[in-house]
Amino acid sequence: MRFTKMHGLGNDYVYLDCVRNAVPADPAALAVAVSDRHFGIGSDGLILICKSEVADARMRMFNADGSESEMCGNGLRCVAKFVHDHGIAAKQKLTIETGRGVLTVELEIVAGKAERVRVNMGEPILESAKIPTTLPGDPPVNVSFTAGSKAFVGTCVSMGNPHVVIYPDDTYFGVQPRDLVAEFGPLVENAPEFPRRINAHFVKVHSPGEVTMRTWERGSGITLACGTGACAVCVAGVLTGRTGRKLLAHLPGGDLELEWNQADNCVYMTGPATEVFSGEWPTS
Repeated sequence: MRFTKMHGLGNDYVYLDCVRNAVPADPAALAVAVSDRHFGIGSDGLILICKSEVADARMRMFNADGSESEMCGNGLRCVAKFVHDHGIAAKQKLTIETGRGVLTVELEIVAGKAERVRVNMGEPILESAKIPTTLPGDPPVNVSFTAGSKAFVGTCVSMGNPHVVIYPDDTYFGVQPRDLVAEFGPLVENAPEFPRRINAHFVKVHSPGEVTMRTWERGSGITLACGTGACAVCVAGVLTGRTGRKLLAHLPGGDLELEWNQADNCVYMTGPATEVFSGEWPTS
């Protein structure tokens, strides 16, 4: 089975061309196997690039634990690059079918290859029941909840998948800022207030136009970047009055440019997409 390893800011996935090849019989089990960083290829999950009746391609995403997720912003940029660079639809503007609908992407082409991708991520989902969360408010803004033994204040947003954005005090962004994510990320992910689990983001605000964020992704753990999460951070910053509608987000793997456009209420994300290598995975 031919695969391609790609990443968006270090948020890496194994990609399969299921437009030209068969869909694997058990993609959930395959995701677990290929994601193993010691005995597999090593990735945050598996993404299938499939035929679509309504778009240039369809994206299906499986986390490292085998669970299927609705959406991945970094993964979507890489799908767009693959679709363009590998000749499935060699256009500068593409449509990709995802778990949250058909999204439009625009490619920046250099020497015939897509380097950066701007994605219209659609309108944020702010109704608590649709995020989903049992926390109060539509949207839940600056709402208290407890994960493990620690109390948090979070703001919840869905970008087709659920996110909670937390602004901890400065002590958590000292010498080892990931410790907070490693310790409390899995507890927040599985807190009872989030019936479908949740992606947790810990954010430090530098100015109204700039933040640093760390992420615990539902089903994958600590990742170097989360595109939908960065979009959620942009929205949460506006909802809480901490940041503006245009935002530069620093993630461990690099930077993303975000805009929550007031005219159409959609969130736009711009960032790189990188192909690392291709290879063969044994099918038996």
